[in-house]
Formats: sequence, C-alpha cells, structure tokens
Amino acid sequence: MFSLKNLFKLALIGFFAGVIALIIIYISMRDELPSVESLKEVNWQTPMQIFTADGKLISQFGEKKRIPLSLDEMPQQLIDAILATEDERFYYHFGIDPIGLARAVVGQIIGQNKGGGSTITMQVARNFFLSREQTYTRKIREIFISLHIESILTKDEILELYMNKIALGHRSFGFGAAAQVYYGKDVKELTLAQIAVLAGLPKAPSTMNPIRSPERARDRRAVVLERMLVTEKISQAQYEEAKNAPITGKRHGAEIEVNAPYVAEMAHQEMLTRYGREEAYTGGYKVYLTVPSDLQLAAQHAVVKNLFDYDLRHGYRGPIKELRPLPDSLEVGQTLEITPDTPVTEEEIVETLSEMTGFQSLIPAVVTYVDEHMAMVTFEDLSTGEIPWQGMSWAREFISDYKQGPPPQTPDDIIKRGDVVFVKSINEQQFALSQLPQVSSALVALNPDNGAILATVGGFSFKQSEFNRVTQAKRQVGSNIKPFIYSAALEKGMTLASLVNDAPINKWDRTSGVAWRPKNSPPVYAGPIRIRQALAESKNVIAVRLLREVGISNTIDYLSLFGFSPDDLPRNESLALGSASLTPLEVATGFATFANGGFLVKPYLIERIEDSFGDVIFQANPAQACDPCLVEESQAQLSEQSELSTSVASVEQIKTPAAMVTQLSDISNSTEVQPTQPIVQAERVISAQNAYLMTEALNSAIWGADWSIKPGWQGTGFRARSLKRRDIAGKTGTTNSAKDAWFSGFSRRIVATSWIGFDDPARDLGQTVYNRNLGKDQITGKEFGAKSAQPAWITFMEQALNNYPYEPFSQPVDIVTVRIDKATGKLTKKTDKTTMFEYFKLGSEPTEFVRKDTSSEIFETTPADDIF
Repeated sequence: MFSLKNLFKLALIGFFAGVIALIIIYISMRDELPSVESLKEVNWQTPMQIFTADGKLISQFGEKKRIPLSLDEMPQQLIDAILATEDERFYYHFGIDPIGLARAVVGQIIGQNKGGGSTITMQVARNFFLSREQTYTRKIREIFISLHIESILTKDEILELYMNKIALGHRSFGFGAAAQVYYGKDVKELTLAQIAVLAGLPKAPSTMNPIRSPERARDRRAVVLERMLVTEKISQAQYEEAKNAPITGKRHGAEIEVNAPYVAEMAHQEMLTRYGREEAYTGGYKVYLTVPSDLQLAAQHAVVKNLFDYDLRHGYRGPIKELRPLPDSLEVGQTLEITPDTPVTEEEIVETLSEMTGFQSLIPAVVTYVDEHMAMVTFEDLSTGEIPWQGMSWAREFISDYKQGPPPQTPDDIIKRGDVVFVKSINEQQFALSQLPQVSSALVALNPDNGAILATVGGFSFKQSEFNRVTQAKRQVGSNIKPFIYSAALEKGMTLASLVNDAPINKWDRTSGVAWRPKNSPPVYAGPIRIRQALAESKNVIAVRLLREVGISNTIDYLSLFGFSPDDLPRNESLALGSASLTPLEVATGFATFANGGFLVKPYLIERIEDSFGDVIFQANPAQACDPCLVEESQAQLSEQSELSTSVASVEQIKTPAAMVTQLSDISNSTEVQPTQPIVQAERVISAQNAYLMTEALNSAIWGADWSIKPGWQGTGFRARSLKRRDIAGKTGTTNSAKDAWFSGFSRRIVATSWIGFDDPARDLGQTVYNRNLGKDQITGKEFGAKSAQPAWITFMEQALNNYPYEPFSQPVDIVTVRIDKATGKLTKKTDKTTMFEYFKLGSEPTEFVRKDTSSEIFETTPADDIF
C-alpha cells in the first residue's frame, strides 16, 4: 500500500510530467497558433447602411447584423446577466477557470457532460480564431490562445469583444444587434425580462430564441434570472416580475426611417462597384446620399398619387380573384351546393389573404357583404371595414385603354360577395375600392448646379418591380426633345422672334414610295408663328422645319453636348418629333443645362462615405456650374489671405478663406463647396445667352398667355400655373400614339422629369393582341404629357419649391430687350397689345421696323423638300 509520502511523490511527478507535456505540446503547436495581436484593433463585420442627406436611414445591406457597442454603452444588468450565466468567476481567473474545467472533465469521465468548462476568454478565442470542431487538439489550442489573450488585453476589453462577437440567432451578432432584431430597441431600452432572454441565447441561439421557440426561451430566461438572483445581482421582487413577464420577442428589421428602395438599390450597386460584395457588406460603411428625405417622400407621393389617378380614370378591371367562383348557369340535372348567399368562411379568408401581398397603400381584402349603398370587407386579421358608395362610384368597367363602361349605379354593378380586392384606407373604418396600377411611372429631380440627385422614384412599388425606370428605361421622349432642337436653331442664328411657317408638311420618301406627313397635335395650323410661341404650343411641324434648317448631322452633334449619346438619336427627321429613346435621368440632365446657364453636370448620388469608425473616406467633389473667372478670382484672393497670415490672427484668417469660398459659391450659383477641396468647373456646352433665351421660351410654355397673339392662347404646360411661381419653366412631351408621356421642368435650383407609360407596350387581352398605350378616358379625353405626366411633376414641385425661395433666372451679359410687333417679330414704335418686349442676344435683335406686307419674312424650308 502506498504511503502518503509515496502518493505525494507520485502526484508531484505527475504534475511535472503534465507540465512538461504541456510545454512540449505548446512548442509543437506554437507556430500554428494565430497571433492574438489583431484583437487590439478589431474590424467588426458590420452591415452597410444607406442614409438620406439629412441622416435618416433608408436601408441596410449585409448578411450579418451587428451594432458594435463599447462596454460603457451596455446596461449593467446585461453585463451581470452574462457573467452570472456564462462565467461567474471571469474577473478572478487567468483565462482558464480550473474549477469549471475540472467539473467539465469529471463530467466527461462519468458520462454526464453538461459543459461549463469554457470561460468567456476561451469563447472569444474560439469565436475569433478556431473552428467549432469538438476535438481535444482544438481545446488545447483554445487554452493556449486564451492565455495569450489574457496577457495582452484587459478583462473589460475581452468582455467587450465577447459581447459584440457572439452569435445570437437570426443573423444577429452581438447584443446591440440582438436587441434590435428581437425587440426593435436600443440595448439600453431593454427590460430585465428581455435582457435575461438575450443573455440566455449564447447556449443555443438557433433553438432558444423567442421567435422560434418562445417556451424554450422562457425556460432559459428562468435559468438566467435564477443565476442573477443567486449572485445577488437582482432582488427577489425583480426576479419574480421578470420571470412572470410574457415572452414578447418578434422579428424586427433595421429601423428604416425613409422607405426608398429604388434610391437604396442605386447606392447599393454603386457601393458594390466601389468595394466589392464582401467588403461592402461587412465594412460597416455609412453611406450618405444627396437625397433629402422630404423631397424623396414628396416624389414618391407624387408618383403613386398620379398612377392611382390615371388608373381610376380608365376603369375597374375587376377583382383580383373570386373565392369559390360560381357558374354562370347550370346544366340540366346539375345541383348547386354553394349559393351566392353561402357565407365565406373565416378559414377561407385567412388562407387566401395570407398568400397575398399589399403594395404601397393597397390592402388585400375579401368582400363579405354588399347592399345597395355600401359593401363590407374582411382583412387577414379578420377585422372588417366599410366601402361606402363614394369609395367605389368611380369604378366604371374597363373595356380597353380607350373605352370604359357606363357609370355604375349600385355596388352590385361593381363587386359581389367573395371578391378578393385591393382597398385603400379613407379613415379608421372606411375604405375605398382600388386596384394595382398596370401603368408605370418614374420621377427624378436634380440639383442643376452640380448634378446631385435630389429625389428618384423608379416605379409604383419596388416590391412589385425592381426595374428602375429612372436609369434603366429608355423611352421615346416625344416633345421633350424640342427644346434641344430649338436651342440648336438659336445657335445657328435664329431668335425667339423669328417667324416660321406653321403649315402642313408633305415629304416624298422615294424608298418607301409614300409621303411623310408629320402633323401638329392637335392638327391645327396657325401660319406664320414666332419661335417662342411655337415651342410653348409644341408645334410639331415647326420642330421639323428647324431641324431641316440646322441639318440632321449638326443637330445630333449639338444634342450630344447635353449628354445624349449619338447612338440614341435617330438620323432622320423623326428626331424632331421625339423618336429618340432616353432615360428620365438623361432627360433631366439635359434640362439642367438650361437651368444652370449652359453647363453639363454629371448626376451623382453618394455625397460621402464613412467607415465603421465614423471617419470620412470619400467626399464627393462634383463639377460645379460656375464661371471660371470667379474660380480664378477666389484662388487669387485665397493666396493673398495666406500671404497676410500671422501667428496672432491665424484663427481669423483660417475662417476668412472659407467664408470667401462660400460667397463665391453663392455668386456663381453653385451649391456648397467644401473649402478643403478644389473647385471643379463643369464643362460649358452652350452659351449663357442661349440657355437664358431657351429658359424664357420654356417659361412661356407655362405662362404663355402673357405673350399671346390671340386671346386665350396658352402653352402646353399651363397647368403648372397652379404653383403660382413665375420662376419656373418646362416642357410637355407625348410620343406617337401616346405610348409615353413626359413633363420636364425646372426652377433655378431644381430640375425634375416625370414620365408615365406601360412597361410592355404589347399584351394579350382575351383574343386581341395590340400595342398598349395611354389611351383616353371617356370623361376627360385623350391622355398626353400635360394630363398624364405633368400632374406628378406639379405635386412634387408643390413640396420641393417650398425649399427654394422665388429666384428669377439671372439675365446674362449680352442679352438685350427690344419692343417688337407680335405678328412679324420686327421692331415697332407702337406700345399697344399688338406689341411686346422680347429678349435677344446682342447683335441678333431686329433692325427693321414692321411693314404691312410681311409674307417674305416668314421662314420656310427649302421648297424642294416640300410637295404641296
């Protein structure tokens, strides 16, 4: 029998043998162990966040949800819960807890392994450096790495790493993200009961979370609360209250403040291009856009409202589906088990509506009652609502894009029990019958001084279609092309007072053997007409005559100055009528050149990018629409200031140049310029005089009656007068057969383009296949730019112009005004209603006074081109 002395010797030998064995193992593994120095500067894999210009969250991209927090930002009760549950002796051991490790070893030997051997430090080692394989070798490596970690980091630093790294289910990592995912709260807003639920997740986040298994989450919460009570971190009363609290966790997304998915996706794609998928999704970038939240929301409201208005004008296409549709007639001997009076069951309603998706303000519902004055609908949650007669009286039957049925007289003419429909809320209890628009639309707004995108809406609903019509849809632009044709004519020497013959054109096409006969819309001709009025009234034949005067090749070269690709511009006379296909963003960029005085700006969306530490790693420095002489002057002034600097006045002289740059920006009509970045001048593509004259002509498209030759004449954009702003200009556009409708307009500080049309111009309707266009409704007539697209522009600008005080377009040098005769465009000595003041580029103003016979002064195309 061994003596006590021998036992001691044996134990001592075993101890030293174990130490030697550990040393040998450590030496053999040393080269394979990872360096823990990287833990001093951890780059957390946090998702990318997209913000509006005013700092409101639009979207978040990334597979992992993480909100890194410092230990000071975490509530003490959460820290207490974690320590009590995961590692009670954390602040007293050296990375390895001998008591816990011994308990785990004994459990392995006797077959009752309940874990408990891993300290928080060991979990940090495993989470950062090791796989999750269960081997003795990995465990030994975990121990060695833990000892290294304890030697270079403080306990608080280790605990902070753990609480930000640990996986907590539903792709949340760290307790900051888990608080958001399960409770939609900041971690400091959690109750004790919620803290205990989260603190219990590290054991089994996929099976003990409150979303997947509320009961298991409740049981695990009880364990955490009991450990906190035993360690005297909470009182008995707190324990009882938290233990009896209900399990309230449910899935929450990021706290989106502005839902603008088309904008978010544009920024998302640009970030992927810049940094690649892996870096973009894990780098923790905060991306701040040029889009203010108020303008973006205004644009979305404008597009959705206009689409609903169009859709309602064209009639009701019927229910989405019918629950248990009834046969129209019965065969001999057939019995009908379900009658129109048979109630629709709650189970049918829930099952049907659970498979449907709502879009924007549209809510799916089932019609459960109809009488002669109203109808009742039931929603997925089995709540009910009323559709009063005024909420459905619009619903004439849709027959085609050009035809609707007679006005309905009672609800029975429109809907019946069992119909599955979309409704929109009128108030808490009342709803209006609605439907998902089939027509599409887009709107984009820019800052004309630097190209910053101020709002962009790519369609009715991103959920319905991710196709971004602002940037991806090349559509024929119709009369939106005319301002650029007219600008080319002015550049060639014509003036706003030049007379052009508004008369039919017949051009023989030898290739096809037919005559091309472009017509005005409507086909009304005024004879001799001034260019200003011709553009305002959108005269098609005038645009063709001007194109002929400039020449097709010269016109295409000129239009390319506005950023249009020559490949998108057809090399024939249909170009004058808008056969070119461009995106709304390209059109808005072209109109920005008129608004800013002749400069081509490049649209951009991202204003700045911050890394996960809040440091700015990218700041946009767009080219500014400003005069180069002012840039040179500012640089000279800044140089003078630097020469005058002294140590006593250094602070004041640092401020002075920045203020000078701001004043320069104001003078040159540009937006904010960062004092630390050089001013980049945008390319001037047309003269300031040309831009001003075109802006004046486009102003007449809205306020044209002020320049009328005959009473009641008005420009095609006259509806924009409702804005009561004289400092706006714009142009309608409608393509052949009204497949597309446009309105583009601007003030000095904002330019916007609105488009509406059908994505697929061909469809199969019953047995008839035809090209789909905007058609007409039988109450207000044909659809066209001013009726179909301009209302969205007006609705948007009602909000947008509140941000921009009245600012007339600045008249550049070398522009003069003279009084002319309205009928001839020549000088006159009269001052009555037959005369007006007109703007001219210096040297182009008329020099002759009006004569009685003015027929020879009317501009005509080459006679050989026309066959009358």
